Amino acid sequence: MVGTTRSYVGHGALVGRTVGESVPWWDVPPRAREGAPNIVVVLMDDMGFSDVGAFGSEIETLVVDGLARRGVRFANYHTNPLCSPSRASLLTGLNPHNAGFGFVANADPGFPGWALELADDAPTLAESLRASGYATYAVGKWHLTKDSTMNEGAYKRSWPLQRGFDRFYGFLEGLTSLHLPYHLVRDNSPVAVDQYPDGYYLTDDITDEAISMVKGLRANSDKPFFLYYAHGAVHGPLQAKAEDIAKYRGRYGRGWDAVREERFQRQIASGLFPEGTELPPRNGEVHHDVEPWDSLPEEERELYARMKEVYAAMVDNVDQNLGRLLATIEALGELDNTLVVFTSDNGGTGEGGPQGTRSYYRTFSRGPHLPREWHTDVPRDLDSLGGPDSTIHYPRGWGMASNAPFRLYKGNTHAGGVRVPFIVSWPAGLGELAGQVRTQYQYVTDLYPTLLELAGVDRLSERQGKEARPLDGFSFTGPLRDPEAASTHVEQYCEMTGNRSYYRDGWKLVSLHQPGTSADDAPWELYNVATDPTEAHDVAAEHPDLVKDLAAAWERAAWDNRVFPVDDRGHLFVSRPPSDRAFSRPVTLLPGTPSLERYRSAKLVALRSFDVETRLTYAPGDQGVLFAHGDLGGGYNLHLEDGRLRFVYNEYGALHEADAGELAPGEHLVTLKATILPDYRWRFDVLVDGERRTGLDEVLILFGFAPAQGIDVGADRRNPVSWPLYQRHGAFPYTGSLTSVTYLPGAPAPYDPAEVLALLREAGAAFE
Repeated sequence: MVGTTRSYVGHGALVGRTVGESVPWWDVPPRAREGAPNIVVVLMDDMGFSDVGAFGSEIETLVVDGLARRGVRFANYHTNPLCSPSRASLLTGLNPHNAGFGFVANADPGFPGWALELADDAPTLAESLRASGYATYAVGKWHLTKDSTMNEGAYKRSWPLQRGFDRFYGFLEGLTSLHLPYHLVRDNSPVAVDQYPDGYYLTDDITDEAISMVKGLRANSDKPFFLYYAHGAVHGPLQAKAEDIAKYRGRYGRGWDAVREERFQRQIASGLFPEGTELPPRNGEVHHDVEPWDSLPEEERELYARMKEVYAAMVDNVDQNLGRLLATIEALGELDNTLVVFTSDNGGTGEGGPQGTRSYYRTFSRGPHLPREWHTDVPRDLDSLGGPDSTIHYPRGWGMASNAPFRLYKGNTHAGGVRVPFIVSWPAGLGELAGQVRTQYQYVTDLYPTLLELAGVDRLSERQGKEARPLDGFSFTGPLRDPEAASTHVEQYCEMTGNRSYYRDGWKLVSLHQPGTSADDAPWELYNVATDPTEAHDVAAEHPDLVKDLAAAWERAAWDNRVFPVDDRGHLFVSRPPSDRAFSRPVTLLPGTPSLERYRSAKLVALRSFDVETRLTYAPGDQGVLFAHGDLGGGYNLHLEDGRLRFVYNEYGALHEADAGELAPGEHLVTLKATILPDYRWRFDVLVDGERRTGLDEVLILFGFAPAQGIDVGADRRNPVSWPLYQRHGAFPYTGSLTSVTYLPGAPAPYDPAEVLALLREAGAAFE
């Protein structure tokens, strides 16, 4: 009808208009400029500088190495120390705190730099590209939605479709199982799946979805596309396909010291660093130190080598899948005019600790008085490592090798945490530069304006009626095209959990924060990274005036970018708004209720007592899971099998089972009572119609990131609590009449950090 308008709220903006403005229905977005390239950003998770062949690795990454031969490698590209901040900077062109991501999206203390949602006045790369006629797709890991808003009842303003993407398939959280993902989302809705098919692997799945999106577009339109191909690999838990692991069997017995040295020599030979560059000694800093490989017992060396085999297999599988995606684009005749970026969101990690772990979710549990046995390992057969029933991570010695030739790890502001591989390939637009290396300093915020410039697209000037926040990044098309051009990014602050750094024109000031101390207590180190790129020689004592000058510059940048408060005691990690209390109210779940999201479920049980009341009518032969909470890394379920009621508790990979006996035919109230005990323990009791039948006296509680999967009623969906039960019955849906399952949260433990913080707030209010 003539004169009718249609709102484009949340669906990008037209050129010359802003997101949310109504336009005539016949006024459609213009095409991008003629010949505009397709854009594919391949973003790895926790992958170190040297983990692909083009940057020194022995891992077989033939496709990525081909991109490097046809494109340009940047040896001096920097990102943020953790994933959410880096992803926010990449997609907005803003410094992490300025974008609201001073930390990963698993906290909510209420400070502007920790908003953990993309700001309303920050148009994303996808929004700007879509406004100029691009199709925009995202697959894989998002992690730009704070965990309290990942549930179905939340406002989705920081979900992918609300931030410029036409389609999304993947997971919103920071991590998931690659064999049996916990909570997948398609567009704006969770994917309903009880059980994955045999041989399922998430990297394969997201690639299938990306290929389908591209094929579907080309069947209907010739407009260019932007694909944000954001992997969950190689984040923990480390899991890979058996055939990929077999390919690397026996390759890592020589250990991390030898692998690191070999990679460094290849880096020198390929021109990433000049002759004379030093490889620093193995990491020896407190809480970050690495033992010499040859000093380890043979049994440990065998275990650690197996863990590295799984990691290598994960990288290899990503390369294979990237090859499938690019082969599809080539079959469409568009590979030459597809601009591909390959990079990582931060450096390799040290979170596995000195000995690695076969119980990954214990590494997320922090407390002032954890019992001695908390961090003991969970035995696993070596041949099962990397499989669906294992949750492992490598020792930090392999993280050191991943980050060769740099020091330290993910989370640190030294180069090992922030200097990552970067490749850009575009044969039609940059073909004459094939195989070249760039050494200019550039930063993650620079990718946004660079891609827009190469595509001939303007950034949106407004979003939802608000003037767009100025970019912090600078296009590096000059350095990209000219090896002699000066860097376009000459100063940059960095901060993460008290670790700090400041870069200016070849000099870098950096500190290493020790947990539990003031960030100001960490001494400043100074490096001339123009001549000492591996940060091997601290020259702070020789240049006190420069240290003072750069420290003052860091302070100014911190105020300008909303960095403060810097958290040096952990309070920001546990502080939550009053609205979160609603998640701790009793809830009744009916049969057919979709899976509760992880964070929503955790608030019902974490660091507290709780009851679970199940009402059912039992008839002989009925069997299946009544309810389940968690996964193979930790959780619990109550089920009927062979006529007997059974309780299973997965204590970070160690199974405990209790038999509650037979049920008489008829209606029953079955109650699981969890009582919080001192020393981070629960006692469980199983009652039938008020009578105690069985229980577990003491088990370690689940908290931190466990259970990593939310609550299910009437089945144990996707990633099971008990692997033996899953092997016998799969998701094991309950065949009888199930009326309801009610969670009744009880009192929190006195050592719950949130309770301690609440007491501190009350004391502070009284003092004021």
